Amino acid sequence: MPDGTTALGDRTVDAVDVHAFEVPTDGPEGKEQDGTLEWDSTTMVLVRVHAGGTTGLGYTYGDASAAAFAHTQLAPVIRGAPVSSPPALWRRMGERIRNAGRPGVGAMALSAVDVALWDLKARLLDLPLVHLLPSCHDSVPVYGSGGFTNYSPDRLTRQLADWVEQGIGRVKLKTSRHPEADPRRLTAVRRAVGDGPELLTDANGALGRKEALYWARRFHDEWDVRWFEEPVSSADLEGLRMLRDRGPERLEIAAGEYAFTAQDFANLADGPAVDCLQADVTRCGGITGLLEVAGLAAARHLDLSAHCAPAVSAHAFCAVRRLRHLEYFHDHVRVENLLFDGTLAPAGGALRPDTGRPGLGLEVRWADAEPYRVHGARPS
Repeated sequence: MPDGTTALGDRTVDAVDVHAFEVPTDGPEGKEQDGTLEWDSTTMVLVRVHAGGTTGLGYTYGDASAAAFAHTQLAPVIRGAPVSSPPALWRRMGERIRNAGRPGVGAMALSAVDVALWDLKARLLDLPLVHLLPSCHDSVPVYGSGGFTNYSPDRLTRQLADWVEQGIGRVKLKTSRHPEADPRRLTAVRRAVGDGPELLTDANGALGRKEALYWARRFHDEWDVRWFEEPVSSADLEGLRMLRDRGPERLEIAAGEYAFTAQDFANLADGPAVDCLQADVTRCGGITGLLEVAGLAAARHLDLSAHCAPAVSAHAFCAVRRLRHLEYFHDHVRVENLLFDGTLAPAGGALRPDTGRPGLGLEVRWADAEPYRVHGARPS
């Protein structure tokens, strides 16, 4: 293994290229639904950072506008900068986008660039990313996530039961788009997976406070649901706190996937408004931002659950001391398997980073990705 100082030397970022790929969903009639949204595609924004013939990659999920943001606002900040300290560049990028807009698209673009910088540093050191980070774990437990509200009963139950058969002991379905249909759906799922697996639900903020409290009690008492994600909007801190305090003791309230800054997470943790925090490494400022969130969660005695992006999260969340689990999300699994070589499959209900590959261990399959391109040009 090369000495760190020798391997990095005075290397600087030579170039940055940005791409976006829009992959259609495989749901009924080409669409998928949750409690508040319907979508027909998933867009990955991919950033590559180059130094001395080595390339690091990072990505986020969102609108292709995040690609333009990364190209115009962030790439100029890191070109020519030393690669040795991603957090130093993270700070400079954060300062650059203050007026352009840090939350939302800005945070997502910054996250993709930050992940690429960490991946680049790990590759230059010939280390798997998990070994470059201050890791507390060597694997990340997962839960199967899909169960969209427009799935037929057969597809719904088959998807969740398949995850259980693969050894994943937790599964989640979307609820609350048509609340009157949820009892039938939950009964079918519980029958299909049996009594053993942990059952999680996600309303995506579809319910009002009293309505959410009613369903929280029914979910827990009738189907032994132990996790109710975003029963009300994650912006409704008072509503989340009410549900946490007045709902069933064994039903956890979770939120945080739409938190972009450290203050967003502090708002959820203070009180607290949730039993378990969630963070998305491709939204919360990348790996540098996630390390800050992990410290906040530990200080507030809260577990932290990874939201989606399994190929990055499997490495990044090994560095979260109060790790709960990772959302093994149907859409993102499909996209990452399509666009990358080196993705991971769960074993024993967990994702274990591949320590035989440097960085994230991912390589872009350009020929497979090209039909889905909506931004950038294929590298020559």
